[in-house]
Amino acid sequence: MKRLGKFVLALWVLMGLSLASAQNEDKQKATYGWQKEMVGNLNFTQNSFDNWVAGGEDSWSWQLDVNAKFVNDQKSYNWSNTGKLSFGKTKVGDDDSRKAADEIKLESVYTYKMAIYVNPFISATGQTQLTQGYNYTDTSKISISNFMDPAYFTQSVGLGYAPTESFKTRLGAAIKETKTSEYENLYGEGEELRVEYGVESVTDVNMKLNKLILYNTKLELFSNLQRLDEIDVNWDNVFSAKLAQYITVSLNIKLFYDKNISAKRQLKQTLAVGLSYTFI
Repeated sequence: MKRLGKFVLALWVLMGLSLASAQNEDKQKATYGWQKEMVGNLNFTQNSFDNWVAGGEDSWSWQLDVNAKFVNDQKSYNWSNTGKLSFGKTKVGDDDSRKAADEIKLESVYTYKMAIYVNPFISATGQTQLTQGYNYTDTSKISISNFMDPAYFTQSVGLGYAPTESFKTRLGAAIKETKTSEYENLYGEGEELRVEYGVESVTDVNMKLNKLILYNTKLELFSNLQRLDEIDVNWDNVFSAKLAQYITVSLNIKLFYDKNISAKRQLKQTLAVGLSYTFI
């Protein structure tokens, strides 16, 4: 938990820097209506060896990421809808191909504008995966997850603070559901549907570190208000740089902690170079 606390502290420092920088920006005239964006990234890596005395195994990996945003911003309200799809596979030597990424996430937030910065909101999020997941051993593989098994849903209502477009945070009362059928002993503690009541905090920061590098981070915290070590953490960080019109480099660091799933924090890091295309 000490390491987890350091990660969260580092994020809040970055948020403060982002907010200070954003407040120095000139205010632009508001533009109302729908804003639509959909960006796809495809990364592929391959290695092949033939009589290579230094050793090595043939390998390949690929990953597809699609991020979409549909926002209807009006004078009296803002309705933001976002979606994320990630899927990828990797293969090393004679082993079968394995998943390297698998995530589906949808979020919808409706904000009623009452004040300049602080406004009431209602939100709903859902998260699952596309295909079956396995835990691999030396001799076998054990199925541990599948599509909508588990699936996570959260609904919350509260107040949001958005002084700039690059910094948004919200805090509210929340209900979190964890749904599973075949793996209830892993994710539902013997229940097909676990419902928790508590408080949720979600913070989004978008920073332009320099002319080339962008930093996007999203920190989601959920507490059932019982114990500090039972605060669920989902922290997604992406550093990206555009080298050419369709070529990007990205570093994704994702931290996940849910004591009901694992007593230890989970950490995933992906460095990728690939193609990027904006659909709309």
